[in-house]
Amino acid sequence: MKNENLESVARKLVAEGKGILAADESSPTIEKRLKSIGVPSTEENRRAYREVLFTTAGAGDFISGVILFEETIRQKTRDGRTFVEALEQQGIIPGIKVDKGAKAMANFPGEKVTEGLDGLRERLAEYRQLGARFAKWRAVITIGENIPTRTCIEANAEALARYAALCQEADLVPIVEPEVLMDGAHTIERHFGVTQQTLESVFHALYEHRVVLEAMLLKPNMVLSGKDCSQQASVQEVAEATVRCMKRVVPAAVPGLVFLSGGQSDVEATEHLNVMNRLDQAPWQLSFSYGRALQAPVLKAWKGDPANVADAQRAFHHRALCNSKARFGKYTEDMETAKAAA
Repeated sequence: MKNENLESVARKLVAEGKGILAADESSPTIEKRLKSIGVPSTEENRRAYREVLFTTAGAGDFISGVILFEETIRQKTRDGRTFVEALEQQGIIPGIKVDKGAKAMANFPGEKVTEGLDGLRERLAEYRQLGARFAKWRAVITIGENIPTRTCIEANAEALARYAALCQEADLVPIVEPEVLMDGAHTIERHFGVTQQTLESVFHALYEHRVVLEAMLLKPNMVLSGKDCSQQASVQEVAEATVRCMKRVVPAAVPGLVFLSGGQSDVEATEHLNVMNRLDQAPWQLSFSYGRALQAPVLKAWKGDPANVADAQRAFHHRALCNSKARFGKYTEDMETAKAAA
């Protein structure tokens, strides 16, 4: 029965036309975001900014779930509702980031391994009590000279699998995020190869730890040219390479792929998702779990000023609407010039 319940939550998170808002920035990351608009990162400013996102009217039409940070799951709206309650009232499922960040891997220069397994069982029980229904853990794989190593890939895959098993034990849907970074001058072919190798290792570890695939979601990177590569792949090439790579290694039992935006602009992330959904039918829902690609226009409109809340919420609603259209392959360029209310 428990697995059936988790399977139903996993399917709701990738419901047609919907995707996930990643609002789980760690303290240093949210500080950077707020600093970019000249707003100090105080607890109240962080709370006020998240409230802009979570109370946007109609967001539940396009957003199925929100990944919260440890601080955020305990915060409230100005009218006294917990953020968990505010989201649930919109029909949005609350989730929680549970890893403790990617740390330098001893003896492996330039590579990282994600920490946070110690005490995770107890933390998951607490988050479940606070209302979380799913969780997220991010691993980071860097492409460079002689990296990634098999040791780094396997260490991160093992941690992801242990996390996922603990989540399902705690009645939470695990989102498994092995991100192969786009930083570097590598070609799209190199990114494809490392992404395939990483996902093969991750699914091998998930099988070994008896994780129920129907009750989890994968949050993969898209297959892209490196940021500094002189030969940038087209939108069509990225979409085709990404779906081809996923078809090679992701079992059809997984209900959905919620792609990360990973340094792409908000429009690029939408365009790539749109073309993926226009290709031959995939065995899973092709959805999104975007942070910056949903939030960048919101921050720009908000600027920390309460007078700008309505504009900021319109910007969020519009970005969410565009990505909802991309879920059906029906996003068009002219939607960018249309008003959010359209």
